[in-house]
Amino acid sequence: MWKYVAIAVIAALFGFFSWCSHRPMHHGNGIIAPDAPAQEAIKDADSFQYEGYTIKPLASFKLKARVLSRKRYRFDLGAELSPIDLALGWGLMSDEAVLNKLKISQMARFFYWETDGNLPKPYEQICANASNMHMIPANKYIRRTLFKVRPGQLISIEGYLVSVTGKNGMIWQSSLSRTDTGRGACELVWVEKASIG
Repeated sequence: MWKYVAIAVIAALFGFFSWCSHRPMHHGNGIIAPDAPAQEAIKDADSFQYEGYTIKPLASFKLKARVLSRKRYRFDLGAELSPIDLALGWGLMSDEAVLNKLKISQMARFFYWETDGNLPKPYEQICANASNMHMIPANKYIRRTLFKVRPGQLISIEGYLVSVTGKNGMIWQSSLSRTDTGRGACELVWVEKASIG
């Protein structure tokens, strides 16, 4: 009997720790990440090899954004290279007054938002101020930082938007626009610097 009690206690502690480490953070109403991502095209950049993949930088990329949602991937084709997606918001999509009227989720490498009533802001503005980003950590320290991030936190990222070719003929290319939607609209980010807060 004590064996089952111990297992139950360990499971409860693990669940509590997991909840604490991933629970959303709140800041109150107001924009907390005012600036859109900064991007500059790179012409004729040299490709480099990483874990059996060929990575070609397309543009330098830098942003400070609010984490709207996070999704860990383990088993899809891209999981080995990009183990986590972050749905990020800036401008009006970093304002809790707007976010409280939206339901945000991630699935199958996409991020979704919906509302039960009227849109809090025009559709085009919502789309232009948020994006789902596939993160490729450049090293184990960046990987740890990305895995620690919680919804509601601010994260600063520097790196490159990239295209990737690799195993089994895989081709994966970043969007270079913040206003596109649907398939191909996500950013594929080679992350060289990441900090929370």
